[in-house]
Amino acid sequence: MPDQTPHLTGAPPPPHHPFADLPQPAQPVRRLRVVVADDNPVVRAGLTALLSGRADIEVVAEAADGRQAYDAAQQHRPDVVLLDVRMPGVDGISALPYLVQIAPVVMLTYSRESEIVQEALRRGAGGYLVHGEFTADQLVDAVRDIKEGRAHFTPTAAGALLAQLRRDQTPTPPLPEGLGQSSSATAYGISTSIKSYSQPQSPAQPAHFTPLPAQPPPTSSENLSQMQPHVGQSSSEWTSGRPAAPDRSRFQLSTREAEIMDLIASGMNNQQIAATCFISEKTVKNHINRIFAKLHSTSRSEAAAKWIGTAPDSRRGLG
Repeated sequence: MPDQTPHLTGAPPPPHHPFADLPQPAQPVRRLRVVVADDNPVVRAGLTALLSGRADIEVVAEAADGRQAYDAAQQHRPDVVLLDVRMPGVDGISALPYLVQIAPVVMLTYSRESEIVQEALRRGAGGYLVHGEFTADQLVDAVRDIKEGRAHFTPTAAGALLAQLRRDQTPTPPLPEGLGQSSSATAYGISTSIKSYSQPQSPAQPAHFTPLPAQPPPTSSENLSQMQPHVGQSSSEWTSGRPAAPDRSRFQLSTREAEIMDLIASGMNNQQIAATCFISEKTVKNHINRIFAKLHSTSRSEAAAKWIGTAPDSRRGLG
């Protein structure tokens, strides 16, 4: 009699999962953690609101000076630090070499002097953004990219970096395939006797910057607390060989008014100033009216000329 027992040809199929047809829950996305350091509480609040509105970014702490930024970075171990330059106590440039040992740092500041840009990059900044030269979306992109090691520079910072490269006289390795040889130029009728329109100069170093030690500084709060502020000064105190800037203290502008006057001098309109300072255009107009009264000016160009020292009477009096 033949065997009627069925022969198994493989393992039985697994039981049907009752929720197999339902969409799988999304995996939580790890948000990019940011510390915002700026002594202006309005700027800090604006940056925090802007960044926290993105699903993949979280502002884990705010700081009003370099010491607070260092303490916050030590505690929260952020992915990126946004750092202002001029702050009371420990300024951003002084705190920078300590912070970059914890997280990537991008300078976010009104300071546009080329000496500061170059020093910030030398001390480890991964990017340099000047207020008024970027949009909100560009700032968010920069924060994301800095985390991945991609540098970001606004036009002022990029210009300072380019100027430094052109002044740098450090010998470079030979270029491949004979590129850059004078024989290539003379063969096509380009004269080498033409005087350069720009004479290279050695980069000037501001006297008040303290050079970094050969070895990275220890990341201790004791050392950071002992550091002296170096850049919390007006542009008239820079000693890079250029003529001293006009004495702006005689205008008696408030901190906010001076900030807005800097933006006016840079060519920004009221709408751009309002976006940069996180205030309304009406508030900007009120500030400008007070600025014009204090500078005895009737136009933006006249006020800017007195502010930057190009007006004929800018160094003698209000006129």
